[in-house]
Formats: sequence, structure tokens, C-alpha cells
Amino acid sequence: MSAAIEGLKPALVWKYFAEIAKIPRCSKHEEAIIKYVLATARNLGLQARTDKFGNVLVQKPASAGREKVGMVVLQGHLDMVCEKNKETVHDFSKDPIQLVRKGNMMMANGTTLGADNGIAVATSLAIMEDRTLEHGPLEFLFTVDEETGLTGASNLGSDFLTAKTLLNLDSEEEGAVYVGCSGGKNTLASWKLAVDAAPAGTVLAELKIAGLKGGHSGLEIDKNRGNSIKIIARVLTALASMGIRLATIEGGNKHNAIPREAEAIVCIPKKKWDDAAKLVSVCQDVVRAELGSVDPDLAITLTVQKNKKVKVLKKALQTKVLQTLAALPHGVIKMSSDIPGLVETSTNVATIKTTKKAVEMATSQRSSVASEIMDVCHTVRAIFELGGAEASHTDGYPGWKPDLNSPVLKVAKQTYKNLYGKETEVKAIHAGLECGIIGERYPGMDMLSFGPTLEMVHSPEERMHIDTVEKYWNFLLGILKNMK
Repeated sequence: MSAAIEGLKPALVWKYFAEIAKIPRCSKHEEAIIKYVLATARNLGLQARTDKFGNVLVQKPASAGREKVGMVVLQGHLDMVCEKNKETVHDFSKDPIQLVRKGNMMMANGTTLGADNGIAVATSLAIMEDRTLEHGPLEFLFTVDEETGLTGASNLGSDFLTAKTLLNLDSEEEGAVYVGCSGGKNTLASWKLAVDAAPAGTVLAELKIAGLKGGHSGLEIDKNRGNSIKIIARVLTALASMGIRLATIEGGNKHNAIPREAEAIVCIPKKKWDDAAKLVSVCQDVVRAELGSVDPDLAITLTVQKNKKVKVLKKALQTKVLQTLAALPHGVIKMSSDIPGLVETSTNVATIKTTKKAVEMATSQRSSVASEIMDVCHTVRAIFELGGAEASHTDGYPGWKPDLNSPVLKVAKQTYKNLYGKETEVKAIHAGLECGIIGERYPGMDMLSFGPTLEMVHSPEERMHIDTVEKYWNFLLGILKNMK
């Protein structure tokens, strides 16, 4: 047993959470966790099967006397966002996540924790094993590739599920139940690479942005956290007046994460080196002051690199890229007028990289209003095209419209009040839950989403509040017990 989970309750949930932390499960590489779930189900004597996309379905009979209760499906995704700090030595294809317990927080050692959505997987496995629980007939749906396109849910067959009620265990605030979510699309861009030889009389240097918190591009988009790509573009634009030439630019690596780090290799005229270094220091002070307590650890550094041959972007291309980055919006576009505090529409400048053939970018747009997704996507695409890039959109995914008269919502509200003596909050979330897609595949599916409290998901600072896991567990068991 991992020392980090010793003594924690519910013991079965934490046992499975520690077990799956050992299993590689980055998005699109879920083979090992699929095998583990299937083997666990079969060892427990339960029926289990997969579809051709890797989604897993397990069935568990009702407990004695509950055979006539309507079937419920518990759902979560098998994959996780694999992010690590640059200095952390970790191979997500084979190394286990190292669990670290800090007071009431469960974290990982320099990597994402995988509680999004490992806690759902662990919860379902625990319920599959526990024969003492009171519930009707259950299905357990484990989907794949949620984090990079929701492709598992998108490819569900219309006859894969039997249940008409779904409990999605992929929300991140104990005490709240979610009844709606945003839809989203990505807007991509590419500039064909055009280069010159590095100019003579220059110093090769690396400009680096680090120390930002980053986070989920939906859940944390309203926190005003720094975006490393926007910041590095700002500094590069200031340096351009000194004649610097850009060789490469890299930043972010997930479309659904606010980028925390960015780097650029630049050639700086030797006679301008001191001025450039001072300007970078000034930029750091200015941006730190702007971010204040939100991102106090921002670091902007300029360091000399060993002499090596590099090519630099042609001046026209460098100008187009930097002007486009300056023009791109990032953050909240519109707040909901119906649900206080809910972000309705947003956009995230997510990734940029320089390849042998192109400078490539990805951005992500979200909204709970379908027409607003298209509007902000068109805005971002227009900026890319005005900047000379080739631009395109991904297919995207649908939102989930709230139903405040949902039968399972009524059960959940009464269950929470009975357990904890207070009302649960009913919310919608500015993130893409699989409920939107599953609801499209299974019209009339009665759905609810909830979970324990998670913070900083999609970043190496991801943490789960330990005390909320038991409360969430008891809430889930109470709903299953109270279903009619």
C-alpha cells in the first residue's frame, strides 16, 4: 500500500486510486488501464466488454430486494492529462504517478495527479467490488480519450448502454451538482516556415517564461492567470525594436490547458545585449505587477546559449506571427446573464511550436451557447487569416442543456440535504463534460455530474481535497440507495 493513502477513507476507493496511479493512461494511450479494468471486473465475476474504440462497459446486478429499481450508469473517463514540470524526470509511458500527501491534499510529485478522472475510475471499481452496498442494477461506463477530443464518448454506439439515468463523476467541487456544461471547438493555424541565415554579429539566447500556475482552460479561465504564450509574444514584440531575430518559439502542449511555460530562441545584436537584458527585466517587473497575487512566481529570463548554427524566421514571417499573437484574444469573452458567476464564452491561446516546416498554433473556444462558439471561432480564425496563416476548426463537441426538473436531480438534492443538513448547489460548468455527447447519443438520458473537490487540474499542481472524497462517496451511495 502507498504510504500516501494509509488510513484514508473510504479505503476501497483509495486502494484503487493508488493502483491506477501506477498505470500509464495518457490520452490515446489507455491500453493498460483498459486491460486492468476488464481484468478487475472479470475477477469480481462481473460482465464486461469493450467497443472497438476502447470504451469499457461493466454490469453489476442489483443488491437483494432492489432488482426493480431503474438501472443507473456511473460514468468517468480512463485517460488523464499528462503534464509535468520541466525539471521533473518522469516518463508517462511507463513511470507510476508518485502520490504525495500534504495535509488535506493529495498531490503528485511534479506531475499531474490524474484525479481527473482517476477518482471516477477508482469509485466505480470500489462499487463494483463492494457487495455490502444497496443499489439497483448498475452499469459502469469507462470512456477513452476524453481530454484530447472526447472521442470515446463521441463514438459510443446507440445500443451500448441500457440505463436511462447517468451519473457522471467528472466534476470537481464537492457540495455542487452540475446539470449543464459548455460545448467547444479548437481553432488551429499554421504558417509555412520561411527562414534566413542567422545574422552576423549577434548573440544566441533563450527567452523563457516560467513559474505560472496554468490550469484548466475552462474551469480556471476566469482566474486571470498568466498565459505564457501571450507574455512571451509581448516580450518578443518589445525586443523586436532592437533588431532581434526569432529562430524558434514553443509554448504550451495541451489545447485544454492554460500554457504555463514558453521558450524562444533568438539572435540579439551584440551591441544591444545589455539593453535587451534590461528590457526583459523591466518586462518581468511590469507583468508581475499586472498579475499580482494571481501568479506571483512568474519568471522571465534571457540566457546566452552555446554557439550553434540556427536559422531565423524571415522578417515578414516574424512580424506576422508576433502581430497575430498580440491580436489574439485570451480569456473570458462573456459571462452568463442567466446563471450568476458562470462563464458563458471564452477562448484560450493554448499552444505554439516551430517545426521543420511550419509555425503551428492551437487555440480552444468554449461556450454554453452554440452560436457564440461559432462567433468566437470565426473571430479567432479571422485574426489568423489576416496574419497570413492557414486556419481551420476541429469538429468540436456539444454542450449539455440544464434540466432543472430532472428526476435524478430531485433525488440528489434530497439526499444531500438528508446527509449534510444543507442544500447542494445546482450549477452549470464552463468545461466540456461527456454528458453533452452522451445525451446526444441517448436522447432523454437523465443526467447529473458531481465529484470531490479538485484544484489546478491539467497542471502539475493538481490536487484533491482528501476530506471531500468520503463526502462525495457517501453522497453517491445515498443517491443509489434512494433511487426508486
